[in-house]
Amino acid sequence: ATFTVIAALLPMAFVTGLMGPYMSPIPINASMGMLISLLVAFVVTPWIAYKVLANQAEKIAQHGEDGESKKLYDFFSRYLSPFLGTKSGASNRLKLLIAIIILMLLSVGMVWVKVVVLKMLPFDNKSEFQVVVDMPEGTPLEQTTRVLGELGRYIATVPEVTDYQVYAGTAAPINFNGLVRQYYLRSQAHEGDIQVNLLDKSERDRKSHEIATAIRGPLQQIGQQFNANVKVVEVPPGPPVLSPLVAEIYGLDYSGQRKVAKQLREIFENTPDVIDVDDTIEHITDKLIIKVDQQKAMLYGVDQQQVVRVITTALNGEDISYLHTGNMKYPIPLRLQFSVADRARVDSLLSLRVRSQSGRLIPLADVVELENSTNEFAIYHKDLLPLVMVTGDVSGELDSPLYGLLDIRASLENSELGSLQEYLINPPENPYKNSIKWDGEWQVTYETFRDMGIAYSVGLILIYFLVVAQFRSYLVPLIIMAPIPLTIIGVMPGHALLGAQFTATSMIGMIALAGIIVRNSILLVDFINQQLDEGIAFEEAVIRAGAVRAKPIILTGLAAMLGAFFILDDPIFSGLAISLIFGILVSTLLTLVVIPVMYYAFMRNKINA
Repeated sequence: ATFTVIAALLPMAFVTGLMGPYMSPIPINASMGMLISLLVAFVVTPWIAYKVLANQAEKIAQHGEDGESKKLYDFFSRYLSPFLGTKSGASNRLKLLIAIIILMLLSVGMVWVKVVVLKMLPFDNKSEFQVVVDMPEGTPLEQTTRVLGELGRYIATVPEVTDYQVYAGTAAPINFNGLVRQYYLRSQAHEGDIQVNLLDKSERDRKSHEIATAIRGPLQQIGQQFNANVKVVEVPPGPPVLSPLVAEIYGLDYSGQRKVAKQLREIFENTPDVIDVDDTIEHITDKLIIKVDQQKAMLYGVDQQQVVRVITTALNGEDISYLHTGNMKYPIPLRLQFSVADRARVDSLLSLRVRSQSGRLIPLADVVELENSTNEFAIYHKDLLPLVMVTGDVSGELDSPLYGLLDIRASLENSELGSLQEYLINPPENPYKNSIKWDGEWQVTYETFRDMGIAYSVGLILIYFLVVAQFRSYLVPLIIMAPIPLTIIGVMPGHALLGAQFTATSMIGMIALAGIIVRNSILLVDFINQQLDEGIAFEEAVIRAGAVRAKPIILTGLAAMLGAFFILDDPIFSGLAISLIFGILVSTLLTLVVIPVMYYAFMRNKINA
């Protein structure tokens, strides 16, 4: 029974991808704990019992050899007897099977009707979040700073905020999100960040996610006044992704990708609960090209390199000397550069003079030509393929990117982009044909639940082999493992009752339940076989198994439920606690009925023969 729990948990240690480091400590530590508990049960517990209960041997003997309770026996005799027997028992067993199937379908249906919401991981209650601001390309640093100041003044009014720091035209200190989103590269004048720190979670009533959701609307309204794209970015509870919703657009040429991305962005913005929509398309910005007229420069005797140096000094500045003072450790550079106002005027630049070979000062306007153009676009690549990305997030009643993705795909089918091929798992087969690959949190969710599903299947196979080795039968393990699906009857209604999302940690709880339920089944079947070896009738052995094993099974189940209560209020592992509490509660009660009845139904003819 102990090794069945380990067999159910240990395969989770081999989950791949970004979620691997999150998952592996749980099965490893739990498996070690089970082995240690097995050692304690065989060595420490008997020794303590011998020392503590030695004087109560007679009282324990009078209680009964098997500890059978008369009330429990009467209870199981009353409720199990209708399912035993040949004619009426078979009819009642069929009714029990139908009732269980209906309950399982209703439990699974809670996901379909969105009573239980699926999500990778719930938001944690952090002490910080980040406000990312993107102004149109070409916006001067002063304007970006002004917008950040307006946003900061509103943030200061939020009671839970202790302080904030503004970063204009430079990157904020690297954080967990920045590892994947590459925030450390944000160094343009039109980019800005605000790092917001909150009170400790013990000193505030609202969680960080509630605060971020509440201030997102007002901040975006302020940003719209200045044509700024404002996004509230929270520290992710799991692996960071570029954005919860990511659409990668592939195609033959960049112009075609841009066209598809603009249409897809409109669908993102018109989809309910989809927020913080953005893309990798840059705004068209003007560029002024200064060309040196080589013929005129030669006639005036002006060196082209000198022209370039004068323009570079005026716009970017140049240290022409250093000031040495007695009380300074390092010399102070003397920088020659145009003022901010002069740098914004082309006339000021053209009025500069360069010295010719003859010593005359020649205005730049006499040796250069101006050409109006636009800046080139940055082209993003993934796996060496050019692409354009549209990103977004989801906030609302469901608060899960999975449902936002489903809504966007439904709107996509009814639009001009409905003919595009969509890929959910693998990259496009032909990246030079217009197509969409969905990425972001969906990709991490798929990979995690795929690996956990494989681990679940491997665990079931290991459990089957362990039980086959124990009972020397290929049919008995199937009976013992039959109650595993019953856990869904407790897990899903439990999440619905507490209004919790079904997350990856909830799935961990379901995997752990497989080992726990099989352990209970083994205890029941093993006791039935012991009774049969002692010459007890099959029907009587089935009833006694429930009466005798009910108390230890219920006590161990209550102990596991009590342990799960301590993590019930944890934002991340509450799903694990809910799965254990409600799954153990319902499946344990059903196992006490289903296993004896199933064992009787499938083994009756074989044993009676």
